[in-house]
Amino acid sequence: MTTIRQRKGGKVPEADEDQPSEEKNVKSEGKILSDHTGGKLWNILSLTVGGIVAIFLGLLTSVYVATLHENDLWFSNIKEVEREISFRTECGLYYSYYKQMIQAASIQQGLHGLVYDNKTESVRTINILERMNVYQEVFLSILYRILPIQQYLEPVYFYIYTLFGLQAVYVIALYVTSWLLSGTWLSGLLAACWYITNRIDTTRVEFTIPLRENWALPFFAVQIAAITYLFRSHLQPAQERWTLLAVFVATFLFSLTWQFNQFMMLIQALALFILDCFDILPTAKVTRLYIIQISGLLLVCALQFFNSMILGSLLISFNASILIARTIQKNLKKGSLLSRLGKLILHALLVSSLTLLVNKFIKKILNLESDEHIFKFLKAKFGFGATRDFDASLYLCEEAFGLLPLNTFSRLSDTLLFYVYVFVLFPMTVTAVIVALRNLSCSNQPLEKMEECTISLKPDAAYNLIHTVLFGCLALSTMRMKYLWTSHMCVFASFGLCSTEVWRLILKCVHLYTSQRTQVIKYLIPIITLLYILYKFWPGIMDELLELREFYDPDTVELMNWIKSNTPNTAVFAGSMQLLAGVKLCTGRTLTNHPHYEDKHLRERTKQIYQIYAKRSPEDVYRILRSFSTDYVILEDSICYERRHSRGCRLRDLLDIANGHIMDGLGENEPDLKPSLYPRFCEEIKKNLPSYTIHFTRVFQNKTFHVYKLAKHK
Repeated sequence: MTTIRQRKGGKVPEADEDQPSEEKNVKSEGKILSDHTGGKLWNILSLTVGGIVAIFLGLLTSVYVATLHENDLWFSNIKEVEREISFRTECGLYYSYYKQMIQAASIQQGLHGLVYDNKTESVRTINILERMNVYQEVFLSILYRILPIQQYLEPVYFYIYTLFGLQAVYVIALYVTSWLLSGTWLSGLLAACWYITNRIDTTRVEFTIPLRENWALPFFAVQIAAITYLFRSHLQPAQERWTLLAVFVATFLFSLTWQFNQFMMLIQALALFILDCFDILPTAKVTRLYIIQISGLLLVCALQFFNSMILGSLLISFNASILIARTIQKNLKKGSLLSRLGKLILHALLVSSLTLLVNKFIKKILNLESDEHIFKFLKAKFGFGATRDFDASLYLCEEAFGLLPLNTFSRLSDTLLFYVYVFVLFPMTVTAVIVALRNLSCSNQPLEKMEECTISLKPDAAYNLIHTVLFGCLALSTMRMKYLWTSHMCVFASFGLCSTEVWRLILKCVHLYTSQRTQVIKYLIPIITLLYILYKFWPGIMDELLELREFYDPDTVELMNWIKSNTPNTAVFAGSMQLLAGVKLCTGRTLTNHPHYEDKHLRERTKQIYQIYAKRSPEDVYRILRSFSTDYVILEDSICYERRHSRGCRLRDLLDIANGHIMDGLGENEPDLKPSLYPRFCEEIKKNLPSYTIHFTRVFQNKTFHVYKLAKHK
C-alpha cells in the first residue's frame, strides 16, 4: 500500500517563499476593496449632483414659461375678464369647470352641477365628467378650497402655477430618461437644454395653459422614463414591481387627463408589438405593459361613468387581440429564418384581423359613433378618397392637422438638435435591423448564442428607438402631434451623443475605435454642444425675458361685459364653437354648442348652428336656432368674411359644399353643386330687410361682433 507523507526537509524554504505571496494577496484584496469603496462613493456623488441638476433645470423651466406668460399678457395687471378671454377656444371651456367648482356653494353641489350639467348644451343635460377629461380641474378646485391659501393666491394663479409646475415634472422625466439610456447625467443636462432652447417646437404651455396635452404629456414622459428603467437588465423582483407600479400610475394619469390618450398608447403598443416579434424585448415584460395599458384605460373608463368611446378604443381591441393571438399561435419564436418570417407575417395578419373584428363588435354592441369623425378625417387625409363630410373637412382645413412644416426642421437645426438626432438615428436603426435579423436566425441556437446576438442593442435603447420613429411619423403627418416627438427627440439625440455603445459602433465603422478615445468623445462632444447652445441662445433668451407686451382685445371684452350686463342669466347663446367657450367662462350663460367635438350629437348640432354662415333663408335659420332654445346669436365678421383660409377651406365654403351649393368667388366647383336660392345669411341680415327683422333684432354691435336677439313667436 502506497502512502504519501510530508518530507522532513526543505519545507522551511517553501514557507518562506509563500509568505510574500500571501502578503501580496492581502494587499491586492485591500486595493480592490478600496477601489470598490471609491467607486461607490463616486456613484453616490454623481447621483446626487445629477439629481440636483435635474431638479434645478425643471424648476428653471417652470419659472421660464411662467415669466414668458406674464410678459406676453401682463397677466398680473389685466382685468379678470381679460384673463379669462386669454384662455382661447377649448382652453376656456375646460377652465370654466374649474371656475364653476370654485364658485359652487359646496364641493358636493359643484360635483352635482358637473354630473347634471344643462348649461353647456341647451335643452340637454349631460354628464361633464363622462364626456370630458376634467378630473384635473375637479381635483385642483377641491385642493384650492381645502388649502388655507385663498387669502394669498387667486384661483387663476393656483391653476396656472400648477400647469407651469408640471413642466418641471416634464423636464425632469426627459432628463432621467436620457440619463438612464446613456448612463451619464450629462446626457440629461443636454436633453433639458435642448427642450428649453427649442421651446417653440417642444411645448405651447405658455399660451394654451388649460389644453389637455399640457396636463397629459408630463405624465407620458414619466411613463416613458419608467418603461426605460423597466427594460434594464438584471432588475431585482422588488425593483421590477415598483417600476411596474410607476408605469401603471403614470399611464392612468396620462389617460385620465387627455381624450386622445388611446391613440398615443396605441402607437406605444404597436412599438412594443414590433420589438417583441423580433425578440428585442423580453416577452413577459411586454405582456405586463399590455395589461397595464388596458387596466389603466378601463379604470379611467369607470371614473368617466363607463364612457363608451374608451370601451370602443382601438387600443383595447389591439392589446386584447395580441393576447388572444398568442394563445392561438404557439411556437412563434422557434424555427429557421424563413419559417420565423412566415410565422410573423401570419401573426401580424391575425392580430390586425382580430383587432378590427373585436373593435367592430364592441362598437356594434355599444352603438358607438363618437369617434367616427376621426376615422373619416384619417381616410381623407391619407388619400383613401375625397370627402364632403363637414366634420372631417373642418380638421383637414386646419393648419394644426396638416403636414409638419419644413421650417420646423430649420429651427431644430439651429440648435444642432435635428443634425444630432439624424446622426444618432441612422446607425441605431441599422443596428436594430441587423439585430432583428440575427435574433430571427438565432432562434434555434443555445441561450448563450442568443445573448451574443442581442448584446449589440439594449432593450431600453431599442424601445426608445422605435418610439421616436413611430411618433416621428405621427408628427410628420399631423403638425399638432409634433410635441410628442420633439420632446423625445431631445432625449434620443442627447442619449446618442453621450452613449458609449453608439460611439463604439460609429468608431468601429471608421476603424478608429479605442476604449480611451470613446470615453473622451462621449464627454467632449456633448460639452462642446452645450457650450455652443449657451453661447448662441443665452442672449436671445435674456432678450425674450425682457420683452414686455400686454393683452389687448377690446372688442371681445366689450362683448362679454355687454352680455353680463344686458342679458338674463338663463339666456341661451349660439355662435362659433371657439367664441362660445369664452362666453360660458366669462358670463356663465347657456350655450348651444362648444369646442369639445368628441360627440356625434354635438357635431350634428354644431353643423346646424353654423348655418348662420351658410346660404339659407331667415326662416330656416330661425327655425334651427329656436329648436335649440336660442335667445341670442353672435355673428363674427372674421368668419363671415374669412380670408385666413384659401377658397374651399373657409367655413362658409365647407357649409356650401355640405349643403350642395356653389362656393363664392372665382374658381372651380364640383359639377353637382347648384346655386343657392338664398343669399348668405350672415351678410344679408345686416341689411335689416323685413324678412329678417321679423325674426332677428340687432341688440349689440362693434367692429368684430354682431349680436341679434331672436323673436319668440307663438
